[in-house]
Amino acid sequence: MSDITDPSLATFAGGCFWCMEPPFERLEGVLAVESGYSGGRVENPSYDEVCAGGTGHLEVVQVRFDSSKVSYGQLLEVFWQNIDPTDAWGQFADQGSQYRTAIFCHTPEQRLEAQASKEALAAAGTFERPIVTEIRDAALFYPAEDHHQDYYRKEPERYQGYKEGSGRAGFLRRIWEPRN
Repeated sequence: MSDITDPSLATFAGGCFWCMEPPFERLEGVLAVESGYSGGRVENPSYDEVCAGGTGHLEVVQVRFDSSKVSYGQLLEVFWQNIDPTDAWGQFADQGSQYRTAIFCHTPEQRLEAQASKEALAAAGTFERPIVTEIRDAALFYPAEDHHQDYYRKEPERYQGYKEGSGRAGFLRRIWEPRN
């Protein structure tokens, strides 16, 4: 378990954690990305318990980073560009409270930066609907089971099929490719 006030951590809920690992792992300065659960009331939850929706936990990725090489602001930008921040009840094919989007802030500075980035995204007019991603205080992080870690590397064809089939990949291309 990690220290929830550690400024070298960033924790993001972006729906299915399998899809949230690769974008962060590609960044120079990211030291580790771990899939897990946070924000709920059940200690040491299992994947099945979280998926059933009764734990209060969200699927998250916890990112350990070197702030001399990658800023928290850059991590926020990657987060926003890998989710639909207007869906209040999940992400793409995954619907339910465990798949909602959220930024878990480990320090007051992260909270200020997260709030400013959310406001900037809303002001940019990228989305027609309101940005509903929550900004929360960091909570205890529980690592997901081993077979969920780096799923995109372990099962690349299944992962790619899921990412396309869920609607995530098409949405991200439609929203962000014209802007990049």
